[in-house]
Amino acid sequence: MSDDSFIREVNEELRQDQAKALWGRYGPALIGAAVLVVAATAGWVGYDYWTQSRANASGDRFSAALELAGDGQLDEAQAAFEALQADGYGAYPVLARLRTAAVLAERGEADAAVAEFDAVAADGSVPASIRDMARLRAGYVLVDSGSYDDVAARVEVLTADSASLRHAAREALALSAWREGRSADALALFEQITGDDTAPRNARQRATVMVELLRGTAAAS
Repeated sequence: MSDDSFIREVNEELRQDQAKALWGRYGPALIGAAVLVVAATAGWVGYDYWTQSRANASGDRFSAALELAGDGQLDEAQAAFEALQADGYGAYPVLARLRTAAVLAERGEADAAVAEFDAVAADGSVPASIRDMARLRAGYVLVDSGSYDDVAARVEVLTADSASLRHAAREALALSAWREGRSADALALFEQITGDDTAPRNARQRATVMVELLRGTAAAS
């Protein structure tokens, strides 16, 4: 046997002895860590499946309730939305609160609808975008059932140039002003919509009609 072969065999035996020593010392800990990783992965996969299943089930229930409302079965729809508020998952309980309020408005229960929208808008646990939507929806209900001040208290904060809902908020406030005979205020608000290139086309078309109407009325008087 050459010296080089002998040295290689000695080095190989040393490596084996070192590996055995390391495994004997750290092997149990490594096995335990591997078990924990597998268990954690399995737990996460199970939790993700559980949450997805709950979200999907709530989504199906929400869609079914929307269909009931669309078919005019308002009592059944309201009951379904209220059930989702109680035991729905994810964002669906909050969405169900908004839809419950919408059903109340459709039933002609304006005060109850506004109260429900106001409750959502005042709930700090609800995302800001949904709270703003609740303010806007309350404002639209109050265009027909409340005063200009009532509408302004909900939507005026949404009419700022940086607000994403400014076009709809300005329209609600303008309609309320027009309804109360505040033609100058209504005209100014409708002109804000027509002059905003980012406003949706339908909103600009409606505002254009109202601007022409208000200007024509002013010219005739």
